[in-house]
Amino acid sequence: MPFVLAIDQGTTSSRAILFRPDTSIAALAQQEFPQHFPAPGWVEHEPEDLWTSTVETCREAMRRGGIYASDIAAIGITNQRETAVVWDRRTGESVGRAIVWQDRRTAAHCTRLKEEGHEALITARTGLLADPYFSATKVAWILDQIPGARARAERGELLFGTVDSYLLWRLTGGRVHATDATNASRTMLFDIHRGAWDDDLLRLLRIPASMLPEVRDCASDFGTTDPELFGGPIAIRGIAGDQQAAVVGQACFSPGMVKSTYGTGCFALLNTGETPIASKNRLLTTIAYQLGGRRHYALEGSIFVAGAVVQWLRDGLGIIGSAAESSTKARAADPSQELYLVPAFVGLGAPYWNPEVRGALFGLSRGTGPNELAKAALESVCFQTVDLLVAMKADWQDGDGAGTVLRVDGGMTASDWTMQRIADLIGAPVDRPEILETTALGAAYLAGLQAGIYPEPERFSDTWRLDRRFSPALDKDSRERKIAGWRKAVQAALSTAS
Repeated sequence: MPFVLAIDQGTTSSRAILFRPDTSIAALAQQEFPQHFPAPGWVEHEPEDLWTSTVETCREAMRRGGIYASDIAAIGITNQRETAVVWDRRTGESVGRAIVWQDRRTAAHCTRLKEEGHEALITARTGLLADPYFSATKVAWILDQIPGARARAERGELLFGTVDSYLLWRLTGGRVHATDATNASRTMLFDIHRGAWDDDLLRLLRIPASMLPEVRDCASDFGTTDPELFGGPIAIRGIAGDQQAAVVGQACFSPGMVKSTYGTGCFALLNTGETPIASKNRLLTTIAYQLGGRRHYALEGSIFVAGAVVQWLRDGLGIIGSAAESSTKARAADPSQELYLVPAFVGLGAPYWNPEVRGALFGLSRGTGPNELAKAALESVCFQTVDLLVAMKADWQDGDGAGTVLRVDGGMTASDWTMQRIADLIGAPVDRPEILETTALGAAYLAGLQAGIYPEPERFSDTWRLDRRFSPALDKDSRERKIAGWRKAVQAALSTAS
């Protein structure tokens, strides 16, 4: 039986999952790694932590499954997107910590780009906005702020990549410096219409082209692993950024289908087919996947804080001992209290795109306690989902066919309370699949497709199975009143931004 190994390198942990040919899971391993916050709004990872946790989880999953390298037909990689790593072309040593997608240190640089009139060019070429979320200004910061980095880059000594490229380079012993179209589309340096790195943007950001990886299809030949790593060489046949991998894992191959992933952040993508849609509502236009040289596009809304707000309840406030307790407390909250949390801990993403605003809490009373705080925290994710779907409906064929059903995945979907509240507030069904590991499944599918293990997308869609549908149960007046209260809270928070 041939297996497919999915590497799922996320923001707070690395995971390795072995899938069988029927997409069932044979073994899984996970390992958390440290987060570094050296200054307000800064978020960093040690690249070596990303590497060692990835290798160790792969070995552990193989050990648990009693599976050898010769049993694995292919590896698929999915990863936290936009996080920037710069390393030495010869030794593989990073020049400093990776700057994580959540990091906001380049906000001033992005403001200058806007003031100088460059955002229109950036959006036209990349489908993105001039925001510190994306990789380009992070790379520019590394080259400008780390002593000697720019000179080394201009001499061709340094490489840049998102996390998939960094892992691929190390897995192949430095033989392959490549990425896929989805990760490239998140750098703010890639022309999503031509499918190529953009020379004008490289000049604007002063990033040498010699640093960049080759861009390939999501299902492609990405080389083989060093035999010493896993006891034998394994072919690497698929790569996609985590949110696009979830689109694939959720089998959202038809235009108009929407998925939303609830991890550290929340990311909703609407498949728009082979036509890129320019958003009029401050959503992103991005590549959903590229197969056989054909690009399929999506509208994306990005929420920076989703599961992270539950971590804040647990680690920051100490009012819950585990993530599951947040739902229990929310269910026990006083329904008469209208408490709104705007979780702008690192600014607000779509559709507001304000890196300066910070979190705020509205509606506090003497009766407010841990239960009400937990409810407000979970509801903040639901309200932000509403914001994204409203914008998507406005952009996609005047709303026809978009968001009629929302397919969900990620850690927060284990909370029935949260999924029901999302359905109540968006006024549409929420479908939770049987296989919640949809991001890893998407990476496995891409690798397995290339390796001949899995079928074409149309047939793969038939394997998607529903675990539970959450149907709206809130009356229209209550829904509209709650959403209006949320929007007032957001506007109040935005008014305090510097």
